[in-house]
Amino acid sequence: MRVRYTVAGKQRRDKVLKRAKGFQGSAHARIRVAKETVMHAMRYEFRDRRRKKRDFRTLWIARINAYVRASGMTYSRFIEGLNKAQVRVNRKVLSVLCVEDPEVVNKYIELAKAKAGK
Repeated sequence: MRVRYTVAGKQRRDKVLKRAKGFQGSAHARIRVAKETVMHAMRYEFRDRRRKKRDFRTLWIARINAYVRASGMTYSRFIEGLNKAQVRVNRKVLSVLCVEDPEVVNKYIELAKAKAGK
């Protein structure tokens, strides 16, 4: 006799449907559609964990650039000046400083202007 609804099978289906919770249409209720949708979601999840790092770095650079341009300097010249001055501050910290402690960033800008020659 063929057993169709075993405990292990139910657990397997429940696991898929739990991950599909919140999906639209039949994707959150029907196992065949839910399985495919969850597989796609897992692929995006994997990809986007790496993309998130890129996105945040882009955001930090945009914030720094906006603040530095207000002081009459470009982002690339600012980073060049900091590198020549051998100042090692990552973009995340600089971005937070631009928002929370502008006086410190102004000192970095003056240092970078002196070292960049502009």
